[in-house]
Amino acid sequence: MPAVTLESALERFTSTFAESARITEEGKSSIPGGYSRTSFNFGPHAIFVERGEGAYIDTVDGVRMLDLNNNFTVNLFGHNHAGIRDALLEAIPSGVSFGNPVSAEAELADILIDRVPSVEKVRFSCSATESCMSAVRIARAYSGRQKIAKFEGGYHGFSDTLMITSHMDPHGDHGPDDAPNATPDSGGIPENLVSNVVLLPQNDLASCETILREKHEDIACLIMELQSGAGGLVALDREFVTGLRAITRELGIVLIFDETISLRAGYHGLQGEFGVVPDLTVMGKIIGGGMPLGAVGGSAEVMKVLEDGRAVISGTHHGHKLSLAAGIACMKAIDETVIARLNAHARRIKEEINDWSRERGSAFRIHGYGFSHLGYAYMKDSESPLRNHRDHNRNVDAEKTQTVSLELANRGFFPVHRGELSLSVPMTDDDITSIITTLQAIVSDMED
Repeated sequence: MPAVTLESALERFTSTFAESARITEEGKSSIPGGYSRTSFNFGPHAIFVERGEGAYIDTVDGVRMLDLNNNFTVNLFGHNHAGIRDALLEAIPSGVSFGNPVSAEAELADILIDRVPSVEKVRFSCSATESCMSAVRIARAYSGRQKIAKFEGGYHGFSDTLMITSHMDPHGDHGPDDAPNATPDSGGIPENLVSNVVLLPQNDLASCETILREKHEDIACLIMELQSGAGGLVALDREFVTGLRAITRELGIVLIFDETISLRAGYHGLQGEFGVVPDLTVMGKIIGGGMPLGAVGGSAEVMKVLEDGRAVISGTHHGHKLSLAAGIACMKAIDETVIARLNAHARRIKEEINDWSRERGSAFRIHGYGFSHLGYAYMKDSESPLRNHRDHNRNVDAEKTQTVSLELANRGFFPVHRGELSLSVPMTDDDITSIITTLQAIVSDMED
C-alpha cells in the first residue's frame, strides 16, 4: 500500500464527504463561501452535520464521527445532554425573549463568581468576541489610557480592535522576534486601530518588560490567553505569567485573562491552576452550555466603571433567557470529578502518542498543557519546543499536519482541522483508545 499523502487524503475526503461538497456549492448562491463560519473550512469545504448524540455526530454524508471538535471546545458534555436539553425545554414555554432582565442572570453570575478566583462582578454578552471588546472598553475607562497590548498568536475574536497578528502572514513585515510589529489579520481593519495595538512575544519576559515599560503611559490593558487557542496552543510558562502580573500591577496596566477556552482546564479555570489573579477575565464557550453566551468578570473596583457611567455596554440579547438556562445547567454539572476525568484522558493521549512517536523516531507530536484541549502537529524539528507563535509557524509542517486532519476525518474522527482535539465528557476509555490507535495508524501509513 502506498504511503498516505496530502493528495491521497484529499481524494478520499472528497469522495467520503461528497454530499457536504454539494450543499456547500448550493449554498454559495446565497451565502459567500457557502456557509457563514469560515472557521469550519476543512480542506476543500466544511463537513455538514445532521445530528449529534453524546460524543458522536452524524453527517449529511452518512458518516458517524467521534467529535473531537465539539464546536471549537464549546460542548464539554458533547451533544444532546439531558440536563441542558431539559433546562431549555423548561424555559421555552414561559417566553423566549424579553426586553426585561430575568433572575437567572444573577444565578449564573454567582456560579461564575464562585468558580473563578478573580471575579467579583460579571457582565454578560452574546459571545466571547463581544466580551473581549467589553473588557477592553472597561480597561480603557478605568485606566484613562487607549492602547492595547496583546501577544502574537493571541486570538480574542474577530473585532477590528483585536484581530491583530492572531495569525502571522508569512509574507508580512512582523519585525524582530523580541519586538514584533502589529499587522491586521484581515482586510477592512483601519490602520489607526492596528497602530493602537502594542504587540508582545510569548514567553520572553525581558522583552515584554522592556516594551511595556517604554509604552506603559499609553497602555490601558494587556489581554492574553494562558494557552493560545487559534494561535497554535502555545503554553505560557508560569514564571512568565507571574512576572507579567507583577509588571502590569506596578505600571497600572489592567491585566485581562481570556479564558474563553481554558476555563475548562480546571475547576477554577487555568488561572486557578496558575495561582495568578488578573484584573478582568473573559469567559465563553462552556458557560453557555452550547448556546451563544459570553461574559467578562473582574474585581469590583474595575467593574465599577459600568455602574458609575464611565463605560456603557448593552445589547439586545445580552443576558438572554435561553442562554442563561443552558449555561446554569452546564456549569452546575461541571464538578472537579468531571474535570479530572477529562484531563486524565488528555494526558493519556499526549503521553502515549508522544512516547510512541519518539520510540519510532517520528516527528508527530501532541502539545499543550495536557488539559482537555490538545494540539497536534508534525514538526520539522521534533525536539524543538513551541515557546511562542513564531516557533509554531517556523517548526510545524503544515502539509503533513493537514494530511493528519484529513485522514482523521476519513477514518471517522472530527478534529479542529488546524490541529486541535477537544474532548467531551461522554467519551469512554474505548473512545480514547480509538483516538490513540487511529493517530498511530495514520502516522504509520504516512511514514512506512
